[in-house]
Parts: sequence; structure tokens; C-alpha cells
Amino acid sequence: MSFTYDQLKAAIQDYTENTETSFVNNLPVFIRLAEERILKNVQLSLFRKNVSGNMTASNKYLAAPTDFLAPFSLSFVDSEGDHVFLDFKDVDFFILGPTPDGAYTTELHYFYRPASLTAGSGSGTTWLSENAELTLLYGSLIEAYIYMKGEPDVMAQYEKRFVEAISALKMFGEAKEVTDQYRTGMVIRQQQ
Repeated sequence: MSFTYDQLKAAIQDYTENTETSFVNNLPVFIRLAEERILKNVQLSLFRKNVSGNMTASNKYLAAPTDFLAPFSLSFVDSEGDHVFLDFKDVDFFILGPTPDGAYTTELHYFYRPASLTAGSGSGTTWLSENAELTLLYGSLIEAYIYMKGEPDVMAQYEKRFVEAISALKMFGEAKEVTDQYRTGMVIRQQQ
């Protein structure tokens, strides 16, 4: 099963039995908040990108890409042609230390924020709406029910289903997804 944008909006309204105008107008917000929750809780290697950049002499800042979500690795090529990997200290922007003494080519590997389901047409889909449909549905229902100031017992049920779905997605993305750690590196996640 998968959801198109229109199908997910209809499912949220069906589950909550709410067609009130301001609620319907906020459906895209509920979906975007659910997507954000998912992306910040599960590291899926398919949401990784590489980008090249340049360091300049006496400039300790390196701009982050506009779709940047979290770092994976940052390296630069030194004067001898070797890749030197740097440690991350802050995820909002990159401050290089020590400040570069010259121009160097950088390579940033990072987790990116994919386009939202809400950015497309009503019949559009995304990887999350096709492969993590339960996680997206229950995440959206949580946000919708918070908006509605819903009953605690129903909210608890939505939370329980979301936690189950996110656990299954984490198992797929961080444990069962077939990767070669020697070539792609190991994704490190917080122990529960």
C-alpha cells in the first residue's frame, strides 16, 4: 500500500472524522511535521548526498547546502592530494578550525531533507509515502490530533502505532538495509 498526497489527506480526515475548514487547510502542515519527525528519527542511506565545495584562506565558515539535515562526513584534499576527514562540532553551519591557510576542495557527505509530499501534485508520491506509509500516516494523525486537542486515549493509540511503525522503519533503514560498511561506512545511531 502507498499513499498519494490526496489519499493521505483523505485518510487523515477519515481517521479524525474532521472536515472543518481550518483543519483541512492545515493538512499539509500535519504531513510536513510528520515527515520531519520521521527524517530526524531514522537514518536512511538513500537520503544521503555528496557535494563538493571550496575552503578559502582566512575564512573559517563553510556554507551548508539548503537541503542539509545532518552531517555524515566532511573532508578536504590537502596540498599533497590526501583526503583529510574533519570532526563535526555543530550541525547548523560549519566553522572550520583551524582557519584554512589556503584554498582547499571539500567534500561533504550528508543526510538531506527530500522534497515533501506536499510539494507535489495531488497524485504525487514520495519515497516515504510509498515505503513508510504507516509511519507517515500515524505521524500525520498525531499532528492532526494535537491540533484538534483530541482525547488522550486516542492520542496514545496513534503514538503507539507511530512508535511501532518508526521502529520497523529504523530496523529496515539501519539494520536490514543491505550495505557494505567497508565501502559506505557504518551509520551510528543512539542506543535505546
